Amino acid sequence: MTAVIKRFSKKQFRVMSWWHRCSADCTRDAIICDGAVRSGKTFCMSLSFVVWSFYAFSGADFALCGKTIRSLRRNMVTPILPVLRGLGFDCEEKLSQNALIVRFGGRQNRFYLFGGKDESSASLIQGITLSGVMFDEVALMPRSFVEQAMARCSVSGSRFWFNCNPEHPEHWFYLEWIKQAERKNALYLHFTMDDNPALSPRVKRRYESLYSGVFYERFVLGKWVAVYGAVYPFMADEKMYCDVPEGTLEDYTVSCDYGTVNPTSMGLWGRRGGVWYRVAEYYYDSRREGRQRTDEEHYDALCRLAGDKKLRTVVCDPSAASFMEVIRRHGKYSVAPAVNNVVNGIRRVSQALRDGSIKICRGCADARREFQLYRWDSEKNADAPVKQNDHAMDDIRYFAATAMDGADAFVAFAAER
Repeated sequence: MTAVIKRFSKKQFRVMSWWHRCSADCTRDAIICDGAVRSGKTFCMSLSFVVWSFYAFSGADFALCGKTIRSLRRNMVTPILPVLRGLGFDCEEKLSQNALIVRFGGRQNRFYLFGGKDESSASLIQGITLSGVMFDEVALMPRSFVEQAMARCSVSGSRFWFNCNPEHPEHWFYLEWIKQAERKNALYLHFTMDDNPALSPRVKRRYESLYSGVFYERFVLGKWVAVYGAVYPFMADEKMYCDVPEGTLEDYTVSCDYGTVNPTSMGLWGRRGGVWYRVAEYYYDSRREGRQRTDEEHYDALCRLAGDKKLRTVVCDPSAASFMEVIRRHGKYSVAPAVNNVVNGIRRVSQALRDGSIKICRGCADARREFQLYRWDSEKNADAPVKQNDHAMDDIRYFAATAMDGADAFVAFAAER
């Protein structure tokens, strides 16, 4: 435990103690922590939430909420359990019930885990009576889920706990809570990487190098800023492209953005030494060519793109049901629908391009062209790129979000007919 907690920054200590009767903040109904990544806000808030629950209640129920239960366990529950046990808490995980039973000093409280990934998630938390709720990455959750969880906190003395990284400045949570923190009687604390004493200067510099443009402003500077300009401005540098590596690569995967009227784009990826190279591409624009191609013609193009290489899988546009069915029917390649969260996917592509874990080869002419043209939509009050010049961008995003990290664990099946 002492190896984990050496000291808290002033801001972290304020999070740890704001609810105590000796604190100047003790009359607040809520706490909001936002700001940079790796700024230490989630860890100190998680620890403070559990300690507060035993300070104020016994035999009570609480909610821990994340985008998904899986991410909640990874980001909050798993890191904090050894610390709590080191402090003398007895923690019992009920995995089948998505619950955590915690005991200390003759008291016991129950913490239930909820995922707030979409509008339907609000129904999952209905009916329970809570003494407090903590939202990890609240800006990623739908408003209906957050407000339903808050409505469950009817016990006297219950409080709300929020943390998040910034999103766009028209986001509902920014407008309703951060901009109106005083009216909501909420303590608002903005974190930077300097507020995390466990972060070394070297690690800070590494994170600063991973982001550019709007993602740098949000995740390094911690600002709620609107997106603008090029999505990948650093790809204007010729040094960001490379030649196709010589020799055979270790693994091969194809990513595909499918279109009939719109272009179809496929990228062939090969891996070597932990780096994925987009070594070749297929790009067909029916408007430019004057006719549409059938699913079978696109499948023939996929076979030519793959050549004699054994593909691990084909990661495909999730809306391309007919094309995926053609691939399955032929039984030669496995195929799976891609994860299709646009902003998260763009963030992953940006980070992977910056840290060199994916590289675009110079022969991928249409991908290079789209990198120069791909822009954020300045007319919208939400994060969204312009739906033009985005087909190679989408197939690259599908690859980064779906197949890149999980090459050894990624499972898809091709059923022979």
